[in-house]
Amino acid sequence: MLYILDTGNLKDIRHCKAFYPLAGVTTNPSIIAREKTDFWNLVKDIRSVIGAEKMLHVQTVQTTAEKMVEEAQIIKERIGGNLYIKIPIGEEGLKATMELQKLGIGVTMTAIFTPAQALIAAKAGADFVAPYVNRLDNIIGDGSRVVAEIVQVLEAHRLDCKVLAASFKNAQQVHKCAMAGCQSVTVSADILKAIITHPMTDVAVAGFQKDWQAAYGEQTILEL
Repeated sequence: MLYILDTGNLKDIRHCKAFYPLAGVTTNPSIIAREKTDFWNLVKDIRSVIGAEKMLHVQTVQTTAEKMVEEAQIIKERIGGNLYIKIPIGEEGLKATMELQKLGIGVTMTAIFTPAQALIAAKAGADFVAPYVNRLDNIIGDGSRVVAEIVQVLEAHRLDCKVLAASFKNAQQVHKCAMAGCQSVTVSADILKAIITHPMTDVAVAGFQKDWQAAYGEQTILEL
């Protein structure tokens, strides 16, 4: 499982990079706009924080294949490193993906809601497909089931494309996707925290501290 942080907030990126096994960062136009700052400075700062080896997913805002490819090339040139261009599923997006595959530029096809969309995106050469889990749940769909079906169909056709599940509102959704064999998820800092949090863990740690202090007071192992 690849854990990726879905944000443009540099404070969250620095914190999560230090404390979690992050594979990289994903952004989209809404995430970038939320930071209310210069686009190029922000994505360059994100690259600087995570380093060249970790993945950075940056979405094109163009609507035609030709312009998507042009924008992708500029992003690759200016940002570099382990980069994937996010492109929404659609005819223009598929055309752009096929061209970017020839150019050796990675693609994450986003706004996926069905296994059929994911399959054709993978056939076009997408490296990742990003189904929106919570958005499906919100319309009385079953986001984790769709993720499971996407995993199944890609494996059935032996396609070298990873599922990057996105759009989460709670840790249970992430867990269900992991159980379905999803290879990667992109989540907020709050959900990363929720994944490792459990009240019984807090009880156990408090017990360790109580028993230690009963025997050794405030001394630590380093002080003994």
